[in-house]
Amino acid sequence: MPAVQESIDEIRIAAEAADRLKATDIVAFDVTEPLAITDIMMIAGASNERQVLAVAEEVEKDLYLKCGKRQPRSREGLTEGQWVLLDYGDFVIHIMHDESREFYNLERLWRDCPQIELELEHPESSLEAGDETDA
Repeated sequence: MPAVQESIDEIRIAAEAADRLKATDIVAFDVTEPLAITDIMMIAGASNERQVLAVAEEVEKDLYLKCGKRQPRSREGLTEGQWVLLDYGDFVIHIMHDESREFYNLERLWRDCPQIELELEHPESSLEAGDETDA
């Protein structure tokens, strides 16, 4: 059974908030099959501790304001600012310092799970400047 639409809609709101604060490589995976305790895992990168905390705050703010005062069940990592985990029950959001993200490589855990289209307006391009083609 795939992730419920409400979770997908809310994770898109979280991704938009992260993107607005220049989080990088924002991805989300439908993990309902292997986990059954949550629907979606979202991962976003940040270049320093201040940005990690700012992105987490923006995500929490948008989910609260746009999703009926939705608040995380738990929050971890706010002291160190290397890896903030926001657990909303139906979905879990990881905001990671780029170095921690590279070290832990969470994407490899979920690589067999379907990726959720986040519909970001300005997603970070993985193309090198010289590899882009004109439309």
